[in-house]
Order: sequence, then C-alpha cells, then structure tokens
Amino acid sequence: MHPALSIVFFTTLAGMGQGLLVALAVALLTGVEMSAGFQLLALGVALALLMLGLVSSFFHLGRPERAWRSAMMWRTSWMSREVIVLPAFIGLVALWWLAVWLDAGTAWLLLLPVAVIVGAAALWYCTAMIYACLRFIEEWAHPLTIVNYTLIGLSSGLILTCALAAMFNEAALLQAAAPWALAATLAAWLTRTLALRRNAALKPKSTLQSATGIRSAQLVQKSMGMSAGSYNTREFFHGAGLAAVKQAKLALIVLGFALPAALLLWGLMGGPAFIWVLALLVQAPGLFAERWFFFAQARHPQNLYYQVVS
Repeated sequence: MHPALSIVFFTTLAGMGQGLLVALAVALLTGVEMSAGFQLLALGVALALLMLGLVSSFFHLGRPERAWRSAMMWRTSWMSREVIVLPAFIGLVALWWLAVWLDAGTAWLLLLPVAVIVGAAALWYCTAMIYACLRFIEEWAHPLTIVNYTLIGLSSGLILTCALAAMFNEAALLQAAAPWALAATLAAWLTRTLALRRNAALKPKSTLQSATGIRSAQLVQKSMGMSAGSYNTREFFHGAGLAAVKQAKLALIVLGFALPAALLLWGLMGGPAFIWVLALLVQAPGLFAERWFFFAQARHPQNLYYQVVS
C-alpha cells in the first residue's frame, strides 16, 4: 500500500498524545504527586499532538471541506466511528485541562481521567480496526494490529511523560512512569516482532490466475495491467525500492524499540536526566518509520495485476 504521510503523522502523533494522557490519568488515579502547573502543561502537549494529528489527516482528503460527511456511515464504517470519537476525545481532554485550570472539585478531577482512559482505548480501537477489518489485506487482518497500535501509543506516550517529568523536575511522576515506559516499549517491540514474522511468512491467497481470471497454469505477466499511471498504480503500492523498505524496517526496530529501551534501562539505573529526552528524540523517527512500514508492507491483491512484472 502507499503510505500517505498525512496518515503516518496522524496515527503517530495522536497515538503518542493518547499514551501521554493515559499515563497522566493513571498517575492521578493512583495518587502520584504532580503540580497543577505541570498537569496543565502536559495536557496542553497532549492536546497539541491530537490537534496536529487531526490537521495532518485533512491533507489526505481530496475535498477537505466535505470532511464532515465521513461521519455519516458510522453504523458500518470504522473510519466514520474514528471521525466521531476523535473530536469527542479532544473535547474531553480540553474539559480536563479546564477543570485543572479552574481547580474543580475532586469528583471532576477523578471522573475526567477515567473518561479519558476509556476514550483513548476507544480511539486506538477505532483507528486500528480501520485496517484490521480489511480481510483481503492479510498483513493487517489480525488482532496484532490492534495490539500494536495500542502498545506503540502507550510506549511513546510514556516515554514522552518521562521526558517531560525529567525536564520539569516531577520526580514522583518520573519514578512511577519510568518502569512502565520500559515495560511498554519491550512489549511493543515483542508484539511488533511477532507481526513482522507473521507477515513475512504469509502466502498470498490471490494469484495471477485469480487476479486476471485466466486459469492457465503457465501464466506469466510481462507488463502492468495499464499502459500508464492511474489511481490503482499510485494508491495501492508504495513505489519505494527494496533497499528503502529494508532500511525502514531496520529503523523501526533499532530506533523505535531497541535503542529507546536501552536508554530507558540506563535511565532506570541512575543515568543523567537528559537520557529521557534522548530516548524520546531517538524513538520519534523510529515510530514514523514503523508506521510507514506498516502501510508499505501491506500487499493489496490488485497489485498482482497492476504492479507485479516478471
């Protein structure tokens, strides 16, 4: 598939924002001490990530002014459900920020974090199901798609939490979040590795015969299904060379998981404060590579006819 950069940015930034919000919510519910000023800052960062993701997603639309119509098929479409859940989630986070700013009562400051956790889970599920429900794309049609979207979001959000806590001297939050950041990163690395191995071993159910309707056993393709480029040749194939795909896979493993995990372990063992920020800076490009590879690795059956040339 063609990895649209707008969707790569949206899913990565929004996932990180969701992970940060879940970390803050759990910290508050478990009694971790945080200053009100830091809570406002962290909630503002999460809102900014969600809004940047939302804005970037508009660049994927041919007619952005008609974006509201994408919510009309909510009964059957996971994308429509995501379009509804995302603004509602942003509104909920904004309400939480306002409650902290106004120093609302304890009930509000306990209820809103619970609602945000539920909203983050719903958004992760809706986003992942957009791809996991497509049975004809075997690389996506698996529960690991949902697991990976969630764990990668938690990993990036927890690392961001640790980086912010280290930068603004929130020692209690850093101490509480750091072990979970390492655990989430290792878990995300494990499940993403399982997905990579599964996808590499897949044998496509479609063949040249089923794609063309020609039943001859000795069918050989000599050219693309069209003499010029079209929507089919642009949107369902990434167009990158084999070397670029391999480099993206290496980057997602090393930068997305291995090196951040090593840096987190160093931090837990008493490393300097900048380690947490460094882990965030290292992981960010790795996560973009991971999401790019997620789309690029998916093989649409139509490519048997429009892309593959012997």
